[in-house]
Amino acid sequence: MRRILAAAAIAGTLGCGGTSPRFGGAGDKAVRAPEWDLVIDITPMRVGTSTLSSFEASFPGGVGDPVLSVQIYQRSDELEMIVEQRRAALAQSKENTVREAERMLAAAERAGVAHMVCHNFRRIPAVCLADQIIRDGRLGEIRHFRGAYLEDWLLDPAFPLVWRLDRRKAGSGSLGDIGSHVIDLARMLVGEIAEVSGVTETFIRTRPLAGRPERKGRVTVDDAAVSAVRFASGAIGSIEATRFAPGRKSRCAFEINGSLGSLAFDLERMNELEVYFASDPPAVRGFRTILATEPVHPHMAAWWPPGHIIGWEHTFTHMMRDLLEAVADGTVPSPSFRDGVMNQRVLDAIERSSKSRRWVRVKGVA
Repeated sequence: MRRILAAAAIAGTLGCGGTSPRFGGAGDKAVRAPEWDLVIDITPMRVGTSTLSSFEASFPGGVGDPVLSVQIYQRSDELEMIVEQRRAALAQSKENTVREAERMLAAAERAGVAHMVCHNFRRIPAVCLADQIIRDGRLGEIRHFRGAYLEDWLLDPAFPLVWRLDRRKAGSGSLGDIGSHVIDLARMLVGEIAEVSGVTETFIRTRPLAGRPERKGRVTVDDAAVSAVRFASGAIGSIEATRFAPGRKSRCAFEINGSLGSLAFDLERMNELEVYFASDPPAVRGFRTILATEPVHPHMAAWWPPGHIIGWEHTFTHMMRDLLEAVADGTVPSPSFRDGVMNQRVLDAIERSSKSRRWVRVKGVA
């Protein structure tokens, strides 16, 4: 059979933009890696220097085996078609609306295929350790979550009007692009978000057109967003996302406070987790830093000796390994398209809250 690409065996990738190199090694770390025909990306899809106009153009002779589909930001209609035809085992997407997310979930469930959203922060060992600590009850009753994703790459007013600043293509701005990661982490670690009170702002409303800097176009997404949140558990929190924080390159950070302790994480120091336990003796009680590189820490047994840190790209390998294991087991990995739907509903509620200047309930959360 013609093998177009082998994602699990890492023979190459088609498309995937800046993400494809980060999947390298996934097959090596997965014991039961199925074979795939294709990895596809934002359309138009690119193979080397050539461009494919659509998914169907990738298969002039047709394809019958499973397809691994990643990083489809703008074409949920094509993704839905792939899943409906039982061609996808993974369809990692950044859907733009609640309706699109719900359609994709329904299509995946009808087809009976594995489905996963690429929120790779869930595969950072220090974040996984935080989850273990919370599940083990070491923090007691969770009362606070504070999460923020801060970047600064849009500070320059001369930065061009790229697709991420076009609502028709991106769906939203900092809220959906980076705030979605904070929301997913909040849901993973604390539970469902039931109610939000948010505000969004666009600081620079027009920018030079890409390739035609003498002309300007309108920015149709938010530059920053912040929201107070109430969790179904009774905890409260805050979620912030901005591309206008000078000096912050990719600071996705959170702190969680419980009745028995606290923990804190910062993506810019992604191998570390800060913890505080009220049960420690008073003389040594205080925040301490755990370097999450021991074999006992999640995912780390597959990597280097203790103290040898891993990087951003390894989180994608962890994600791919867990996906392939789920495919082999016939299960649905996490975060699934259902998680994607819930994340999208929170994003939608924050936008509606910003417009109405009122608290808004999140659909589907009691």
